Amino acid sequence: MSTSLQRAALPDNITLFERGWLSSNNILIDSAEGSALIDSGYVTHSAQTLALLDDALDGENLDVLVNTHLHSDHCGGNAALQKAYPGMTTFIPPGLSEHVRTWDAQALTYAPTGQSCPQFGFDAVLVPDTEIRLGGMQWQIHAAPGHDPHSVVLFDPESRLLISADALWERGFGVVFPELEGVDAFEAVGKTIDLIESLQPLMVIPGHGPAFTEVAPAIAVARERLANFVNNPDKHINYASKVLIKFRLLEVQSVKLATLTAWAQATPYFAMIHKTHFADRVFAEWVQSLVNDLVRSGAATLDGVIVRNA
Repeated sequence: MSTSLQRAALPDNITLFERGWLSSNNILIDSAEGSALIDSGYVTHSAQTLALLDDALDGENLDVLVNTHLHSDHCGGNAALQKAYPGMTTFIPPGLSEHVRTWDAQALTYAPTGQSCPQFGFDAVLVPDTEIRLGGMQWQIHAAPGHDPHSVVLFDPESRLLISADALWERGFGVVFPELEGVDAFEAVGKTIDLIESLQPLMVIPGHGPAFTEVAPAIAVARERLANFVNNPDKHINYASKVLIKFRLLEVQSVKLATLTAWAQATPYFAMIHKTHFADRVFAEWVQSLVNDLVRSGAATLDGVIVRNA
C-alpha cells in the first residue's frame, strides 16, 4: 500500500494524501474557518485514512467531508469518518443522492462491480454551477460527467487550483463506466476535458497520482486516449475489464486463478461485459487472457495457479 504526504507547490492550507490505486487521493483543506476532506478512499484503507487525518489535524475536528463522486474508492471511508467525527457535514453530488438515502447498493454500482462500501449518510448535495466554501477557499462546483455521469470537479479561481477527481489524470482519465453499460459517454468525457481546459488551471490534484502543473500536456494525452477509445471501443472494454480485475487484486493481493474466475462470474459487470462483447469466448479463458495481459504489463504475476498483485 503506497501512501505519501505531499505539500510541495500546494497552497499552505492544503495537504494531499497521495494513496495507492485501491484508494483515491484524500485532499485536506484546513484553515481557521474549519477543515474539509475531499474523498475518503476505499473501505479496506479506512484505518489508515483515520490515522493520516488524526496526525494532520493534530487532534482537531474534521468539519466537512466532500465526495467528488460515489465510486467505492472515493467514498469507502465515509462511514468510518462519520463515526469518528459525528459532527461532520457530508456533501455528495446530487445524481445518486436518493440511492444513498435508501442505500441501494445495486444502483450505486457496488454490487455490480463486486466492490465494498459500508453504508453512509449525507447532509447536503454539491449543486453544479454553484460554489462551496472549504478551508477558507471559495470553490466553484462543476459537473464533470464521463468517467461517472454524476461526478463533479472543484475549482478555486483565485489560486487556479483544480481538484479533478477521475476526470483528468496526468496520464489520462478513469474508465468510462457508462460505456460498459451500453450508454454513450465518450462525448461527455470530451466535453469535460474541454471544460477543464477552459478553466485554465495552473495546478491539478487528480483522484489518483501526484499533483501536477503540466496541465496542457495532460489534456493532450487525455484527448489522444479518448480518440483511441472512440475509434476502438473494444479496446476500452478490454481495458475496463482489466481495471476491475486489477482492483480485485489490489484488495486481496493474492488469489487462486479459479477463485478469481469464480468471483468474476458472480460479479454482474463481468457477466454483462462477457455477454455483450466476448460471448464467443469461454468465460474462464477470457478471464485468463485478462490476467495474462496484466502479467505482461507488470501489473500482476502468475505463479502456477496463484495470481498476485504486482
